[in-house]
Amino acid sequence: MLKVDNIHQAYGGSHILRGLSFEAKLGEITVILGRNGVGKTTLLKSLMGVVPIKSGGLSLDGQDIAKLTSYERVRRGIGYVPQGREIFGRLTVEDNLRMGLAYKSGSTPIPPQLFELFPVLKAMINRRGGDLSGGQQQQLAIARALAAGPKLIVLDEPTEGIQPSIIKDIGRVLRQLADEGLEIAGKKQRMAVILVEQYYDFAEELADQYLVMERGEFVARGRGEDMQRDGVRERVSI
Repeated sequence: MLKVDNIHQAYGGSHILRGLSFEAKLGEITVILGRNGVGKTTLLKSLMGVVPIKSGGLSLDGQDIAKLTSYERVRRGIGYVPQGREIFGRLTVEDNLRMGLAYKSGSTPIPPQLFELFPVLKAMINRRGGDLSGGQQQQLAIARALAAGPKLIVLDEPTEGIQPSIIKDIGRVLRQLADEGLEIAGKKQRMAVILVEQYYDFAEELADQYLVMERGEFVARGRGEDMQRDGVRERVSI
């Protein structure tokens, strides 16, 4: 689905990302772990085109996207859930979800499956986003990214500041999206998931593939079922 080939990124004189390569595959959750400040968020912003890469290749479904704008990447099928959620606090839940459909026809309906994945959003459809709890806002941010039916969803620390019950719900949804996909206009769309996460137990439970970052490089990688054997918890503990 997504192929990242030897990408480098720099801010001014600082070399932030150093030759990163990996593939995110349909039906799998790729988890990226690492301590604060190692470049995880910069990597996601580079995948989304929020910051440009200095060199290297990015392709989605075999098509080069390295020079596309952020909105062009979204049109190609990437959904993004940024750190801190960044929902529109003064807009209703419905209007926030419609923002996820911004490049679609005005008559495009909100996919009903979003309310099956996150029932609380249906109950609060007319409430302002800023009036929701932190966990509800995170569910809204994920649903907004899913509204257009992406092939790949990229999430930056979705468990940050969230209560355990909602963390469990988010994990269930991400696993379902990877295993079964999302139904859009009567068709199931298989999905790849890239998850940056600091909460180790959540990451280990979901990971099909893991990558560990230090100082802008991947220093370990493997299959999710091998994380305990590979000592990943010790590598990322603060």
